[in-house]
Amino acid sequence: MPHEPVAHHPEPITWHPIPPPSPGPLTPVHQPQVLPDVQTIQLPDGRLITGYALAPAKASEPIRERSAINPLAVNIALGGIGFAAACGGLMLLTTFIAAVAALIQQLIILAAVIFGGWIATQVLGTSNGRDGGTVVNIRRAVFKRNHFHS
Repeated sequence: MPHEPVAHHPEPITWHPIPPPSPGPLTPVHQPQVLPDVQTIQLPDGRLITGYALAPAKASEPIRERSAINPLAVNIALGGIGFAAACGGLMLLTTFIAAVAALIQQLIILAAVIFGGWIATQVLGTSNGRDGGTVVNIRRAVFKRNHFHS
């Protein structure tokens, strides 16, 4: 013989603030305006269960799962990583270009020295007596009292 559920209407609890140990502003606790009904249900074995009635859950649209990370933040982070990689690549490129320019400059200087030396040997080289050059024999010379004696 099951009992008919009985609804009880509890009285709201009055709130009396307890002063805090240190002076500070009091924050009142707001009681809900409408309290739910309390129901008592008797189980088949004779036990009574008393509690607040729960409103049945509405069938709603499925909850869309949201990621914990904002996609805009992901895009900004990926853009920063790409920018850093591009800057590093550009820095390596400019370093490579500077190294190649220095190498070309040194090769040009080396070619100028070698070609200049070849030209100098052609112009100032030995003539083998073909153009009537002057032959100078150097002997021991003696300097005495700022005079040259041979």
